[in-house]
Amino acid sequence: MTREILVAGETLIDLIPAERGPLAAVESFSRQALARLDRTPWFCTTLATDPFGDHLATVLDREGIPDRFVSRAPGTQTALAFVSHDRDADRGFTFYRQETADRQFDTGGVPDDALESVDIVVVGGVTLTVEPARSATFDLVERARKADCRVLFDPNVRPELWEVDPAPTMRRMLSVTDVLKGSREDLGGDALPTEAGELLDAGPDAVFLTEGDAGARLIADEGSPWGRGDWRHDGYRVDDVVDTTGAGDAFTAGVVAGLVDGTAPTELLGFANAVAAASTRFEGAMTALPDREAVERIRDGR
Repeated sequence: MTREILVAGETLIDLIPAERGPLAAVESFSRQALARLDRTPWFCTTLATDPFGDHLATVLDREGIPDRFVSRAPGTQTALAFVSHDRDADRGFTFYRQETADRQFDTGGVPDDALESVDIVVVGGVTLTVEPARSATFDLVERARKADCRVLFDPNVRPELWEVDPAPTMRRMLSVTDVLKGSREDLGGDALPTEAGELLDAGPDAVFLTEGDAGARLIADEGSPWGRGDWRHDGYRVDDVVDTTGAGDAFTAGVVAGLVDGTAPTELLGFANAVAAASTRFEGAMTALPDREAVERIRDGR
């Protein structure tokens, strides 16, 4: 039986500036939307019923994402993220998220029998920031583990979104996580442990740590698909960087594809780093992932 991937989380509109500089100085924006994996996953999300929600539904359809687990929340608005870039294409975010559909994230439409055909469930930290989305996320994860799915968690810590202390929620999430993908920013605050060994002790059997242009590291214990080990890949230099907004999501997509394919650790890190590097050549938070050809160009030094 072919095993499926289920990505579960928020869907929002990134408003990308037409020029570099602080948000106050930007005069125009373009709309960019959802990230997608290089394999078509199932996607569980909750959309608003406003025009932005209609736009996102159109994007999902255009990208070939099945709508089986896509729900709508009547009377809600779509969350907006205004993105500003500095001269190095690094970004900052300003969120507008009052009475938005992502706060009403609903996983009840994913039945237990569907999870029986899922290999990996991918969740992020944004839906954990508020209720009832937080409870819905834990409900899905706990049911997924009972169905022998592996859970990949990307904390994507954004302190400005949290309405409670994130530390207890993060500890609970780590306890039901199999694979953690974190960045230097995620480990820079108080919500998560800062050392790889502490992260493994908290629950995951594999931890991917992204280090920006320094590449990435995988640390795993004996429960991981590769056994105990510590692997590193130095990443790829990209001279024509346009936007780093989607690089973290792109890396996660590469990891998921590698996990499903049973890729060896060093090769998996190289592929995920190349997917992330290739994504920085495009504007937006992953309107589309780079295709295999674009990834191979990165790996070939082109």
